[in-house]
Amino acid sequence: MKTDASERIRFDKAGLAPVVVQQYNTGEVLMVAWMDLEAFNATLSTGWMHYFSRSRQQLWQKGEQSGQRQFLVDLLLDCDGDTLLALVDQTGVACHTGRRSCFFTRLSEREPREIRDVLKSREQLYG
Repeated sequence: MKTDASERIRFDKAGLAPVVVQQYNTGEVLMVAWMDLEAFNATLSTGWMHYFSRSRQQLWQKGEQSGQRQFLVDLLLDCDGDTLLALVDQTGVACHTGRRSCFFTRLSEREPREIRDVLKSREQLYG
């Protein structure tokens, strides 16, 4: 039986596992990101969410540039051990587009429709 929490995660061949990020008190799904072992350990040691950026190929702390940080409330592993669910307390917006959630385009109608407003401009988030 595996005892260390990180040993229970089945990272893919690239060393990554997807993380569904949800606001702890409302259930709102904020985003999906990727975590490697370094991001997992940084998250647990600091209490702030860290992820692995596939585009930059490096560790990043959520909100390190924008100030829109995520405080870890709980971290859960699915039954297959290959997907994480992070329950967080989000400061401000979660999406780099300035919306509260990255899930803002409805596709279940004939025409795609954005259903969430931009709350902060890119200039406000990143200067």
